Amino acid sequence: MPTGGGKSLCYQLPALALPGMGVIVSPLIALMSDQVLALEQLAVSAAYLNSSQSLDEQNHVMRRAAAGELDLLYVAPERLLQPATLDFLSRCNPNLFAIDEAHCVSTWGHDFREDYLHLHHLKTLFPDVPRIALTATADQRTQQDIVTRLDLQDPDIYVEGFDRPNICYTVHPKQEPKRQLLEFLAERANEAGIVYCLSRKSVEQTAFYLSEQGYTALPYHAGLDSRTRSNHQKRFLAEDAVIIVATIAFGMSIDKPDVRFVVHMDLPKSVEAYYQETGRGGRDGEPADAWMVYGLQDVVRLGRMVDESQADPAHKRIERTKLDGLLGWCELTTCRRQALLNYFGEPSSAQCGNCDVCLNPPVTWDATEAAQKALSCVYRTGQRFGAAYVTDVLRGEHTDRIKLNGHDQLTTFGIGTDISDQQWRSIFRQLVVRGYLTVDHAHHGALKLSEDSRALLKGDAELQLREDQTKAKKRRRKSTYKLEIEDEDLMEALRDLRKEIATEAGIPPYVVFHDATLLEMVELRPNTAANLLELTGIGQAKLSKYGDQFLQVIKAH
Repeated sequence: MPTGGGKSLCYQLPALALPGMGVIVSPLIALMSDQVLALEQLAVSAAYLNSSQSLDEQNHVMRRAAAGELDLLYVAPERLLQPATLDFLSRCNPNLFAIDEAHCVSTWGHDFREDYLHLHHLKTLFPDVPRIALTATADQRTQQDIVTRLDLQDPDIYVEGFDRPNICYTVHPKQEPKRQLLEFLAERANEAGIVYCLSRKSVEQTAFYLSEQGYTALPYHAGLDSRTRSNHQKRFLAEDAVIIVATIAFGMSIDKPDVRFVVHMDLPKSVEAYYQETGRGGRDGEPADAWMVYGLQDVVRLGRMVDESQADPAHKRIERTKLDGLLGWCELTTCRRQALLNYFGEPSSAQCGNCDVCLNPPVTWDATEAAQKALSCVYRTGQRFGAAYVTDVLRGEHTDRIKLNGHDQLTTFGIGTDISDQQWRSIFRQLVVRGYLTVDHAHHGALKLSEDSRALLKGDAELQLREDQTKAKKRRRKSTYKLEIEDEDLMEALRDLRKEIATEAGIPPYVVFHDATLLEMVELRPNTAANLLELTGIGQAKLSKYGDQFLQVIKAH
C-alpha cells in the first residue's frame, strides 16, 4: 500500500478483534511514540518497547503486557529477537506478529537491515501465531525476497497500488539550486514541507539560507545532539509552516499528514528511496508537490559512495543498477507517474496530467553532432577527466591545467564554443543516463566511452535529447477545496482550539484532527454531536473528548 494508505489498520483491527495482544515489529524507534500517542487518543491500549526507554519504563510496559492490559505492543527488531524478550512474549498470548517496513529484509530493497534477516525464527518459536508483512515500497523482486526471507508459506499477497494521484512530480536539472528552491517556495510561504539534502553540511547551509530568506527552516541530521533533533521534530509536528531541512534519516520518524511539499536538493539512491521519501507529502490526500533538482555531480558522489561502501560486490551492483534506474526516470520525456507505476509492476497507459512532463511537455532536439563532439573529446583527452574539464576543452578555455596537459593542441579544442556551459552539462548528463558514457568513480568521476558510443561516433545512429528549460513555467496548483474569505475566521479559530488541546495533551495537532476534518467542519457547519460523527476522522472516542469544544467554536461563528 502507498505511504499513508492505511497499512496499519491491516494489523490494528485484527489485533483488537482477537483475544490477546498484537506485536508490531518496526525499525522506526522514533515513530513508535507518535503511533502509541495517536492510538491512545482513540482509546486503544498500546505501548512500545525499545532502547529509548529507561529500565523502569521497560519493566512497566512488560508488566502491563503480562497482565493482559495491552492491545498492541511495538517492538524494534533487535529488541524482539533477544532471548529474554522472546521468553517474555511467549507468556503474553500474542495474537499476531505484524512486520512493518518489511522491505528491510531484502538486500535488493532500498533500506536493508540485518536484524530483519532473523525474523523468520518467529515461525518456529510461535508456529500458531499468524504473521503479516507490510511495506509501501516493494517491486516484484523485493516482494519475493520478503516471502522467502521471512519463511512465509504460500502467503496471500495483496498489492493495493502504488499511485499517489495527489502528488505532482517535478524534476529540474541543477543550475542554481538555491535560486531554484526559492522560486519553488515563493508560493508556499504558509506550508509545511521537507527539504532533503545528501550531506550534513548541505543541510546546515540550506537551512541557514532559508532562514535568512524569512522561512522557518530547521536542520535535522545525525550530527546534531538528540535534544536538538527532538526539539526540531516536535516543532515541525506541532507548528504550521515549518520547513525541515534534513538528510534521509528524517521522515522515518514522522507521521505528519499535512506535508505540502517534499524537495530533493540532491539525487536519492534509487526509485524506491525516492518514492518512500516523496510519499511523506500529502498523506491527508490533499495536493502536494514532489520537487527535485539534480546534476551529474550527484551521480559522481553517489557512485563513489557505493564504491567506497563495505558492501559485497553483488550488493554494489544492485545499488548501481538502482541508481541508473532513477537517472533514467529523471530524464524521461513521457509521463513520470506512468513510469513510476510501471517500475513497481503496476502498468498504466494513461497520462496522469499531474507531473511536469504532462503539464509542460519537454522539447527535444537533434543532439547527434553535439554528442559526437563530446564523445570524441572524452576519447582524445584520454578518458581520464570529468565533465567540467572536458567541457572546458570543448569550449576552448585556456586554463593552466589544459595547457599543462597539452589539450589546447587537440583537434577537439574549441569545437564546442557554439554551445553554452549549461548546455554541455545537460548533454554530458544525458549521455551518461543513456549509457553512451560511464562514470569511473574510482578515478574522481572520469568519463569513459561505453560500447554503445561506437555507433554514435561512426554516424550509424542519431540522438534526440531533451532541452533543459532555464526556468520552469508556473502552473496553477490543483486543489480539492476552496476556503471562502468569510470562512477564514472560523478556520483560524478551529486551528487555535486544536493547537490549545494538542499543547495541553503533549501531542501533535494532527493527532487531534487533520486539516481535512477542520475544513469539513467549516464547509458543513455541524451543530450536533451526531453531525460531527458524520465527518471524516471523527469517531466515538474523539467525539467524547473534543466534540463539545469544537461545536462551541462552530456555533460562535
